[in-house]
Amino acid sequence: MELALEAPARLHAVPAPDSEPAGPTSDSELLVRVGERDRAAFEELYHRYVRSVMGLALRRLRDRGRAEDAVQEIFAAVWRSATSYRPERGPAAPWIYAVARNAIIDRMRARNEPTAEAPDTASSEPGPLEQAESSYVSWRVHRALEELPAKEREVVELAYWSGMSQSEVADYLHIPLGTVKTRTRSALARLADVLEGEELS
Repeated sequence: MELALEAPARLHAVPAPDSEPAGPTSDSELLVRVGERDRAAFEELYHRYVRSVMGLALRRLRDRGRAEDAVQEIFAAVWRSATSYRPERGPAAPWIYAVARNAIIDRMRARNEPTAEAPDTASSEPGPLEQAESSYVSWRVHRALEELPAKEREVVELAYWSGMSQSEVADYLHIPLGTVKTRTRSALARLADVLEGEELS
């Protein structure tokens, strides 16, 4: 089934909802509904994860065009594979990031297909334990971000996951550079407190 997705080339221009719902649906619930072919649930999940997925693709592929193509493939794969997700096995975020990493690795391999027999060297790809740890950390950070005030969360997402400099964030949001820096410092301090609290609990 072909799925038309919004081009991630303009992902930083995706408007955020004007207001947060009184009781936001969990990622797991949305992913289950996506498995039932609920397009509204897919759109909500897309808006929640597109920036972080784009950031992951940019870090691994180091090319915006290839990263944007990878994001399209990732969300198409989420749509196709959502029926395999089981909430009782864990949260939605690690599942989504696993799909993202697999699609990115496939794209990297397709571009770097060896022309001769590869030397017998250890793989640089993370093993299962490292992948599991990375998924858990990504999920914790994503959850901590949801607890930030909207204005602080926005600058962090644009700076760290959309690859913008602080000056670019200021230009995009039409706010002073000093405001961006202040919100970023405050957001990072809040994130540290939230994550530290989780470690102690």
